[in-house]
Amino acid sequence: MNSSLRMLLSKIIKVGRLQVYVPSGEEWFGEGGGREVAMRFTDEAAEAELVADPALKLGELYMDGRIVIERGDIYEFLALVKDNTLSEGLTFGMLWRGVARIAASQFRNRVPVNRNRRNVAHHYDLNATLFSLFLDEDWQYSCAYFNPPGISLDEAQLAKKRHIAAKLLLKPGQRVLEIGSGWGGMALYLAESSGADVTGITLSEEQLKISRERAIARHLSKRVQFQLQDYRYLKPEKPYDRIVSVGMFEHVGRANYGNFFRKVNEVLANNGVMVLHAIGQPTVSYITNPFIEKYIFPGGYIPALSEVLPHIEKSGLLVSDIEILPMHYAHTLRHWRERFVARKEEAIALYDERFFRMWEFYLAGSEMAFTHENFFIFQIQLKKQRDAVPHNRGYIAANEDILKEVEGRRVPMASVSAEVESRS
Repeated sequence: MNSSLRMLLSKIIKVGRLQVYVPSGEEWFGEGGGREVAMRFTDEAAEAELVADPALKLGELYMDGRIVIERGDIYEFLALVKDNTLSEGLTFGMLWRGVARIAASQFRNRVPVNRNRRNVAHHYDLNATLFSLFLDEDWQYSCAYFNPPGISLDEAQLAKKRHIAAKLLLKPGQRVLEIGSGWGGMALYLAESSGADVTGITLSEEQLKISRERAIARHLSKRVQFQLQDYRYLKPEKPYDRIVSVGMFEHVGRANYGNFFRKVNEVLANNGVMVLHAIGQPTVSYITNPFIEKYIFPGGYIPALSEVLPHIEKSGLLVSDIEILPMHYAHTLRHWRERFVARKEEAIALYDERFFRMWEFYLAGSEMAFTHENFFIFQIQLKKQRDAVPHNRGYIAANEDILKEVEGRRVPMASVSAEVESRS
């Protein structure tokens, strides 16, 4: 075994056991008492590459099949590493690469280039069938709300839409804007459950196409409009009564938070309400995971609340409610990963095995961020006037009860999703 790899693993793995197979033999690391994982390097060069740059190379080597998990799975391996401390295992190569990435990240945030369309297309314009392999029946590609605990993924995604709709305090005929409308599920739900008129905007041409097909299939194309539109250039004829954004803020970028909330303030009615649902992390980070940045979400960044709230204050908007959902995305990602792995052959048929392993690593790594790194979901409710929402939170549960009754009269989402999927 590469001596630097042996030294690194012996410093990292204290709790649990890691069995490592290399071309020259095998070794064990750790003292037990925790997870037990076995991994194999298929070539000696992979050992040196991992030591030099683990933040990027672990994912790349797994994706390329040069690291193979023989016992457990890739999530268990990542969790085993995170169960232990990494501080003593840093090498000079890791340190200088980390510094270089921080410098590059800081430069990008201070000299932003508009690559929004390109970045969105990189991920969201993949073959739509790929997402059908692991998402719920409504294609909700954001954190579900497991309330009560133990419900299915479909039930939890419906609960998420219900929870957000309850906070929006919707009324028939109100004008609603959804920033980052995905495959249209949230917009369609809001229109059907409240009688509101909804405009969803996206930068993904594939999502736009499917959203419009779904609106037609549900006979909602007169009340729900989807547009290929960058939020920064919105100039509505009159302000929106409600604004919602779910899972889009992670793509805004630190340099643009001020512009984002100023635009919200500009297009929101004086008595309007907004709900922002996004991923957060416990402290400010100076860099995005290099594997995620390179292969999954170029230009993405997960903010700390301390980075978001000052821009809200400066925009003139008022915060009326903040809710933290700490483990709901971990549960969501576990469902997605298990579903995705169960349909491995279909994913490989769409792309190839390398792509499958890339996405498996992405889903496992994202899950680990919530189970081991204290990532969370925040929902921030914003307003412009003090009395735009009630002064206590009891209305949320009351509105959810009303919405549950309305849901019982909706056409099942599965039948419409199947019809749209068959056209894609």
